[in-house]
Amino acid sequence: MPQPVVGCDLSRGFIDLCRLPSAKVERIANTPEAISAFLDTLDRDVLVVFEATSGCDGDLIAALAKRSHPFSRVKPRQAREFARATGVLAKTDRVDARVLAQMGSSLSLPTTVPLSRARAELSDFLRRRRQLVDMRKAEKLHRHSAGQDEIATAIDAMIELLARQIGDLDRRIADLIHADQTLAEQARLLAAVPGIGPTVLATLLGELPELGTLCRRRIASLAGLAPHARESGTWRGARRIWGGRRKVREVLYIAALSASRRVPVLVALKDRLRLKGKPPKTILIAVARQLLVILNAMLRSKTPIALA
Repeated sequence: MPQPVVGCDLSRGFIDLCRLPSAKVERIANTPEAISAFLDTLDRDVLVVFEATSGCDGDLIAALAKRSHPFSRVKPRQAREFARATGVLAKTDRVDARVLAQMGSSLSLPTTVPLSRARAELSDFLRRRRQLVDMRKAEKLHRHSAGQDEIATAIDAMIELLARQIGDLDRRIADLIHADQTLAEQARLLAAVPGIGPTVLATLLGELPELGTLCRRRIASLAGLAPHARESGTWRGARRIWGGRRKVREVLYIAALSASRRVPVLVALKDRLRLKGKPPKTILIAVARQLLVILNAMLRSKTPIALA
């Protein structure tokens, strides 16, 4: 018997559902009450599949986690590529729900482990911090072309306000990490590694909860730091990294710049690659990947690792 699956296409107001194998479609409100009533109709073995839609899936995830009901939260690009591969070119809410259901029925999708409350809060604060940082960056660019002194003064005031709010968020994030036992223990291990500052630390804890639970290859792929082969017949192309979690990769780049000058094992790696004639960007990616592997091993063993 095929795996019973429910595909869910989420929007702020509604959730379109497609149940397989019955192919029944329906629409419910995206509210805690409607979601609870919907989940009451599901057997324990029904897999719920939906896209990672920031801002629209919070109530659904909370309800599923509360009931310990299995679900898979897939990447939007992965769902779209599956639709194209199966010949589905139309894109509507009902079509997307059906595609997600077929995807869950055809593929062995991994069950998503819901974030702890503290880690979910940390992710929310990090998202808001990124928004404020982007706003401050935009205001600094506007400052160069302000023209009028009055406009420049107003922009300076906005930059100062944003800086204060970012500072407040940094303190709130630090307090949140300190208050949770698991996050605090992981933070203590990570912070001991040169190059892992407060922002990098918070991003790794909030955006890469799988750190310390996967093998070195899978964690590197998840962060977008694993080189993928490009081959066809006798042709051998240069390997490239792609995909993964962009924000995690960005902070690891920053950490690698510092760690490659202070951590002996990473300094040696950088020197070896430089002697081989590798370009600077390739070296930085390799250092970032090795740094991630070290951090992953530390959290998995829950002990510091000698970096000499």
